[in-house]
Amino acid sequence: MTAAEPRDRMAGQSVAVGLNAVVVAVDETTPRVLLAGPDGARPSALPSGPLEAEHRTMETGLRSWVERQTGQPLGYVEQLYTFGDKARAGSRRFISIAYLALVRGLGERRQASLWADWYAHFPYEDWRCGRPPAIETIVEGLKAWSQTANAHTLRRARLARIAMAFGLDESHAWNEERVLERYELLYEAGLVAEAGLDARTGPSTVPGTGQPLALDHRRMLATAIGRLRAKIKYRPVLFELMPDQFTLFDLQRTAEALSGVRLHKPNFRRLIEAQGLVEETGNLSTRTGGRPAKLFRYRPEVTFERPLPGARLPLQSKG
Repeated sequence: MTAAEPRDRMAGQSVAVGLNAVVVAVDETTPRVLLAGPDGARPSALPSGPLEAEHRTMETGLRSWVERQTGQPLGYVEQLYTFGDKARAGSRRFISIAYLALVRGLGERRQASLWADWYAHFPYEDWRCGRPPAIETIVEGLKAWSQTANAHTLRRARLARIAMAFGLDESHAWNEERVLERYELLYEAGLVAEAGLDARTGPSTVPGTGQPLALDHRRMLATAIGRLRAKIKYRPVLFELMPDQFTLFDLQRTAEALSGVRLHKPNFRRLIEAQGLVEETGNLSTRTGGRPAKLFRYRPEVTFERPLPGARLPLQSKG
């Protein structure tokens, strides 16, 4: 192969760059993701658009597309991952760069957009009321798929992946951060609707796997949920979703909504206060109609006082 051949091959390819946003907010106990809305008979999609010449940076292009399509201005934004599934655009290669954005509250939106419950797309990820019933059906479908492997070693490897991803035994407890790993298993087994995008498989969806999104947008959402669940344990990004003043009960409900598990109330409060993440405002909340609760605010200076402050969610209870 000559040095010119790789360049010649690239010259014959058509590559486009897209920008996708996973915009997250929490509405009381419900984690929400902003969708641009369905397009005819097709599933809903994340806000997205191509990188254009007038965009100074990819992030400014992303912010522009989100506001144009949904009316939602963005605050906190971080790059999530780069996706390049061939099935997205047939023979044309389409590279999509996804971002995670966090906003406070459900702002005004354009009529064509909507704030969807992210557990509508991943119902098996919500363990706040205990083990979701859908897990049994899903695991049954995955085990049946594992037996379709020709080689014994491959069947065993598939069963091990299923056990690890879904926490099926004592050595593999449920890990809320493995969102993408669980979705990829369902995709590979052909148990989600999006698997039909891959010409090698035919989808055979099972109840409880959740509502599909356009193209590979549910894969992007799974990546964002896993990233956020991990990050709230070591960085104070949780407060990017909170109002200026909040009760500790509100803060705990937000952490539970994102992580999908119940947290031990006394331990959670001790950890938050011991790390110096919040301070009292001197105000009280009477929203619940019961005993007034103290209102707190986030202390941004904590990031200079100690490395990697976060909500420390490993101390959690599924009871």
